[in-house]
Amino acid sequence: QLQSKYPHRLVVLGFPCNQFGYQENCTNAEILNSLQHVRPGNGFKPNFTIFEKCDVNGVNTHPVFAYLKDKLPYPDDNPNVAWNFEKFLIAPEGEPFKRYSRNFPTIDIEPDIQRLLRLTKT
Repeated sequence: QLQSKYPHRLVVLGFPCNQFGYQENCTNAEILNSLQHVRPGNGFKPNFTIFEKCDVNGVNTHPVFAYLKDKLPYPDDNPNVAWNFEKFLIAPEGEPFKRYSRNFPTIDIEPDIQRLLRLTKT
């Protein structure tokens, strides 16, 4: 929804991970098909980039998440990515801005997005 609302100023990236209750046990080749037909289903096709599965914690942590967790250690209560659907907002210059827990509704990030967009208008 946010990607559609800010198509030229916001880039949403999805990183599937199977470290949380084995909820993403599809192969990389199966992920998009699973999204479309299983969960969430109903023909869902993401309008954002989805990467291959990666680790977000532990010895094989993907470098993107090592960097993000270093810059934004935790949303409130946990230095590790605690569960799927944790979110990171990155400023247009590439600097990590804010980290949101899995319980924070994604749509509620919009005021922070608007704030960053106002700060970077040229």
